[in-house]
Amino acid sequence: MSNDARTEAPAVDYRALLEEERASLEHQLGELGFGGVSGTGLSYDSNFADSSQVTAERGEAEALAGELRSALSDVERAIVRFDQGTFGVCERCGQAIAPARLEAKPAVTTCIACASIHR
Repeated sequence: MSNDARTEAPAVDYRALLEEERASLEHQLGELGFGGVSGTGLSYDSNFADSSQVTAERGEAEALAGELRSALSDVERAIVRFDQGTFGVCERCGQAIAPARLEAKPAVTTCIACASIHR
């Protein structure tokens, strides 16, 4: 038996991570009532006594849905980059994005150095 046997970390399936993230975001949008073709948001009882509370809750739900849609769009663009073979390359400097950064946030488009530069 050889002591040279090395155990390599399994390769990360970034496509699977992106698909999981997309499914999670779509699920969250659906739970808010913003999923699917007709997803226009949660319905509220127009006879509810506190219309300011309804307005506030609707605003919060719409803001959250906007954030989720933005994240979903980022993930979908990352899937396109993956399919085109440009996934994992910084869009600013062209260098490889660190695997740990991609594992933490698979839809990221910049390396940590470029991300830390204030625009």
